[in-house]
Parts: sequence; C-alpha cells; structure tokens
Amino acid sequence: MANILVVDDELGIRDLLFEILNDEGHNVELAENASEARAARQRARPDLVLLDIWMPDTDGVTLLKEWSTANLLSMPVIMMSGHATIDTAVEATRIGAFAFLEKPITMQKLLKAVEQGLAREDARRAAASVVPPTSSGFAPTVTSGSVPGAMAAALAPVPVVDPGPQALQSFDLDRPLRDARDGFEKAYFEFHLAMENGSMTRVAEKTGLERTHLYRKLKQLGVDLSRGRRSAV
Repeated sequence: MANILVVDDELGIRDLLFEILNDEGHNVELAENASEARAARQRARPDLVLLDIWMPDTDGVTLLKEWSTANLLSMPVIMMSGHATIDTAVEATRIGAFAFLEKPITMQKLLKAVEQGLAREDARRAAASVVPPTSSGFAPTVTSGSVPGAMAAALAPVPVVDPGPQALQSFDLDRPLRDARDGFEKAYFEFHLAMENGSMTRVAEKTGLERTHLYRKLKQLGVDLSRGRRSAV
C-alpha cells in the first residue's frame, strides 16, 4: 500500500482517480489546487504524486519547479494534462517529473505509470542506504557491474512474498459439491490476492476474470479484500 497524492482542480477526475487507486489498495489524498497540495506535502511526504498541469492558482509545472528548488522533490511526480504541448511535457521532465500522462487517462496507462513510479521509489529508498542521494533527492543511476555485490543487491531487491496460511489450505471433501467448490474458490482467490499484494488488476489478469465479475465473485465468496493489500512502506 502506498500513499498517493492526487492534485487536480476537476472534481470528476479527482473522484475517478481516487476510486481506481483506492481499489488497488493505496491510501489516496486529494488536493484541488497547489495550495492544498503544498499543505498535504508538508503534513506527510507522499510516496507518489499525480499532478495536473493546468490549475487556477498555480500551474503544476510551477509547483513542480518550486518543490525541486526547495529540495522537496523526493517522490516521483506524474504530470497530467489534456492540453499541454510537447514543450511543456519536456520542461516538466527536465525539472524532475517522472512521467507525463495525457488526458483522458486510461486505467491501464494510469496503473502502469503508478506501478513504475512506485518501483522507482522503492529502488531509490533501497539505494539510499548505500548510495548518498543527489541534491534532487534521487540516488544516481548505477549499473550492477560498477558496484559491490551488496550494493547491486540493494538496487535490485528480490521481493519475498508470503502467500499466507491460505497456501496451506486443506479441504473437507466430505461435503456437498457446491460447498466444497466455494471453499476451493475462496482459498484460490485469497491466495492470488496475497501473491499480487491486493492488486485487483493483476488478480483479474491472473485469474482471467473481468474486474467487475471478479468483484462480484469475491463478494459472493465472502473474501476479505483488506487482507491481501500491500503493507505500508
């Protein structure tokens, strides 16, 4: 589970992004302008920020530059806009934006960008313990062949997944077929939720079900969705 700050002056977009990211198990905080975004950034550093470019008080690129100048750009920032030019996107990237998403944003592109941004943040934190950070807050790029083995391992951590007790599930076969099948399906979905850290998108892909069908199935089986979600970083 990650802490994600969404900054956008359009209520509909804020609500949509909140719904999608919350379904993926993230903690989502919303801000409708730069002032609220500054306050949210000051209260607690988010793991990732989704930042709209065109806002009424201060535009996203100006806020991004402000954070960069103050050495507050210590998290991946994904810029969003439906009207930005190529020059604007290039400028945001030069300042330190991790990625740029053009509106309307598809769920697939959103989740992919967020996943990549969080992976970069995880790698940066792992490297920070052995590599001094630069002024921008991100550790310099290092290839595994140019560093000691321990450092290379830190830069490319291998996740250890604990599938939980459901992996050792046994079944009582002395039951009606429907009850036995429901018991197996519940254990099956709980196992995949744990393996995929609660990501409904990845579980849907692994099990071959549409997300809507998957939600209905999990509710029908009484699966506790909160158990499979990611632990806070």
